[in-house]
Parts: sequence; C-alpha cells; structure tokens
Amino acid sequence: MGSASVLAKAEQSTTPKRPIVLFNRWQEDWSVLADPQIQRENFDRLKYIPYSPEEPETYLSFGINIRERYENNESVNFSVGDSVPQSYVISRSEVHADLRIANQLQGFIQLQSDFAPGKAIMTPVDQNRLDTELAFITLVEQFGDGIFKFRFGRQQYAFDLQRFISVRDGPNVRQSYDAIWADYEIDKTWRLISFYSQPVVTRNNRAFDDYSSNSYTYSGFRAERKVTEHGAAIAYVSHFKQDKAKYLNVTGNEGRNILDVRVTGNNNGFDGDVELMGQVGSIADKHIRAWALGSLFGYTFKNAFWTPRLGIQIDAASGNHDKDGNTLGTFNPLFPNGYYFTLAGYTGYVNLVHVKPSLVVVPSSNKVMLFAVGTQWRETTADAVYTQPNIPVPGTAGEGGYYTGAYLQFRFDWKMSNHFTSAVEAVHFIVAEALQAVDGKNADYVGVEIKFGW
Repeated sequence: MGSASVLAKAEQSTTPKRPIVLFNRWQEDWSVLADPQIQRENFDRLKYIPYSPEEPETYLSFGINIRERYENNESVNFSVGDSVPQSYVISRSEVHADLRIANQLQGFIQLQSDFAPGKAIMTPVDQNRLDTELAFITLVEQFGDGIFKFRFGRQQYAFDLQRFISVRDGPNVRQSYDAIWADYEIDKTWRLISFYSQPVVTRNNRAFDDYSSNSYTYSGFRAERKVTEHGAAIAYVSHFKQDKAKYLNVTGNEGRNILDVRVTGNNNGFDGDVELMGQVGSIADKHIRAWALGSLFGYTFKNAFWTPRLGIQIDAASGNHDKDGNTLGTFNPLFPNGYYFTLAGYTGYVNLVHVKPSLVVVPSSNKVMLFAVGTQWRETTADAVYTQPNIPVPGTAGEGGYYTGAYLQFRFDWKMSNHFTSAVEAVHFIVAEALQAVDGKNADYVGVEIKFGW
C-alpha cells in the first residue's frame, strides 16, 4: 500500500461521521454538525440549532418519522368467531423536538398521529388521532466511576430482544410508559437500572386523551453484567399490577412478581441467547404460577457467499392446566413485540411450544432476507390457542389436540438510503388439530411497508 493510500485511509478513519436515524430518536446526537467537515444535507439548520458557537453541545433539534404499511390478512384469528378477511393500511406519523444542554440535561417531546384506513375491526393499537407519545426530561451526571442517568416523564423502554418488555413497534400505536427511570453504568461493564411505570392506555375519542393510572403499573430492578467481550448475563425482578384483568376462567385484580434471567454471547460465528421468566402472584382468589422460555441459536458463515446464518429458535410458555383449580398457570407475556415471531400475529407467547429453524442471507450491505419454518404446539390442551399479544382463539380451550400448526415465513428488509427503509413479509400458516377442532382455517398474511426518518 502506498503512502498516499495510507494517509487517505487514516484521514477517513478520523473524519467524524454524520448521525444516522435510530430506532429511538432520543438517542441521536446531532452536536457533531458543529464540525464543518460533516457533509451537509437540506434542512440541517433544523437538525442542529446551537445556542452559541462556544457551546456546541447545547442545541435544539427537530425530526420526523413516517411509516406506511399495507397489510392483507385473509384469515384473521384463523377465521374463528367474528373475524373477517382484512386488507388495509396502517399509517404512523411522528414529530419530535430534542433540547440538549451541555450533555447533562435533555428535554424530549414526540407527538404521534396514527390511522388505519380500510381496517374493518379496530383495536386500541390501530388508531390514535393525535397524542403525546413521549415527553420526558433526562439528567446525566458523572458519579464516582460511572455515569448516572435519571429520566422522568412519558417514555419508551425495551429489554433485550423485546420478548416480554417492548416498544411494540409492530402495530400502529407504540407502547409508552409514564415512568421514573434511573440507571448507573460503570465502565460499560455493569449497568444497574431501577424503574417505576404506569403503562399508557390508548384512547381515540379525542386528541390528547391517552392516560395512565396506578391501577395498571409495572416496576422493577435490573442488573446487567458484561462477562466477556462477547457475552453478558442479565437478571431483573419486577412487579406487574393490573386491576380488573380478564382471563378465560377468572377475572379480578392481578398482581405478578417476576424473575427474569438472560444469558447471551457470540464467538467464532456462533451466537446464542437464552431467557427464562417465572411469574408468581394472585388474581381474584387464585394463585398464579407461570413460566416462559425464549432461546435463539445460530451460526454465521462469515466468509461464504451472502454471509448465510443458520438459526434455530425455541420458545415455550405455560398454560392453565385446571380451569376449576386454585392456580392460574396462564403466562402473561406483559408487553411483547410481535416482530419476535412474525408480523402476522398468529403466534402469541401464551400456552405455547414453538420451534423455528431459519436461514438469513445478506445479498448486500443494505439488504437482508429471512426464510423460516415455524411449528407450534400448546403446552396444555386445557388452555386455549393464543394469538398476539394474548388473545384466546374462541372455543379452543379444552378442545382438539396439542399440535396447533406450522407456518412458512419470508421477510426482505432493504435500507434504501439514510432516510428510507422498506420491508416485505409474507406468512402462510397451516392449521392442525388444535385449530381444526373449532373449524379454524389456514391463514395468509402479506405486509409491505416503507419508513421515512429525518
């Protein structure tokens, strides 16, 4: 390599990079636009409005998200009950303002407007004409050997692979929490988190009518430890409370104490992620004893054409074994992310045994394709078959066998530019004895989406 090439490479590595649009917009840092070497785009004067040249880290920034997705679902709820075939668009628009003061104080607000034209059966996560999605203040301080962060207000958070605690990005209306959050990070090795939240309940009667209350809460303490360069161990205890909760065989005030343990790592092409959750508590006059397992394992052929990854996903969650007993065994998936299974929503993390081998290939740096085959059973035939997030298919409790069915999944993600991304997903679900017993039908789903972020 010549000296000119070495110099060019060194200059390239030290040139600061322009920020990219992140999943959590409040984590973006646009103060780098104070550097004149950063390539400029139209409207950058709104992405970075500094207080003064002498204080580049004190600034105001604005941003926009737009997501449009067409969905076609031929057999909603496997055509059981009052379901009808649906073909519709879900449309989400978000605007935000982010105020930073000297890397110590942040004020962030984000408004949302969500519509679902053509959808025949509306749910609370489909429409929200105009409301406050995020509105919080964050304080950051150096404390001892670590960084302390305190966040107060309406916010969003997610744990791990979002199996049980998520932002709920799949549906139209995301899950927000009115919360107090504190975390302390030491040398990127330890991170300790404590939080208390009231999950936001979506209404669509008028603008700005979403609410939270102490009848619906989630709180806990979490510890994260980076064990090696490529591995981590995580555990948290939490408490979930919901008044007037409804299950198939019991209705009442629900309280669950939760223990979650997760281990993850990767090395020499292998990767693995295992998470266990146990739940104990009470609802009405019944005790709660429930559990769930989530796991992903894979191997990536890094030097092969299209960098294929062969993977296997194994999941399980308890169901209720005795409808007349004193114990409720139905697992509560809390705030799950539908992306973890498929966007079709045919699989809920309740009363489940699920096995899914997959192949992921990367045709180019901005394109990813997934091919997968999922098979699933009930953990107990005494409980129902559930769809996302925890909706029982009518009549399935106590009917049919264990085998729910199998599905084929294809997904293609394309990052078209720094501002546009798109995705296509198709799922074909073949019902088996557990659903055939209630005249369930095979199901097909197609989703096509495009996202814009600025």
